[in-house]
Amino acid sequence: MRLGIFGGTFDPPHVGHLILADEARVQLSLERVLWVLTPNPPHKRDQVITPLEDRLDMLHAELGDDQHFELSRVDIDRPPPHYAVDTVHLLRQRYPDDTLVYLIGADSLVELPIWHTPREFVLACDEIGVMRRLGEAPDLEALEGALPGLKDRLRWVCAPLVEIASTQIRQAVAPFAMR
Repeated sequence: MRLGIFGGTFDPPHVGHLILADEARVQLSLERVLWVLTPNPPHKRDQVITPLEDRLDMLHAELGDDQHFELSRVDIDRPPPHYAVDTVHLLRQRYPDDTLVYLIGADSLVELPIWHTPREFVLACDEIGVMRRLGEAPDLEALEGALPGLKDRLRWVCAPLVEIASTQIRQAVAPFAMR
């Protein structure tokens, strides 16, 4: 089976996440997309994050009963830190015979060399599905120089322009949250 791994803080999850995950599922021929809710992202230590239980409830509501999407508790049920490389290793133990495709945005691809153990992460993934918008062109030669073998694992997803972000949603509801 081809499984997508779609990790994130999902603070909050929104229709844009659903659209991107479904586009990746279709374009990369994934049987299922595992949504990995990260409780305490190491790169967001200085940010206020909505409590895990609230994000979990919202994600359950967002995913509904779509048979192509599954909430994975791989990060929820283990102590921090929650690094992507560890998530992939744990999922590999659960799905040893499946192809694991880690889904990221083109912006995250550019930052991949500064992730926690990025070479190990690249080697742990069978493929890395990169969701990019028209006009985004990461410097693949520089990335390959930093992470040899990366280019062979990359699969491209043409992501639609979704004019919504979790940050915008949090800002829009902030005045009402204080009531």
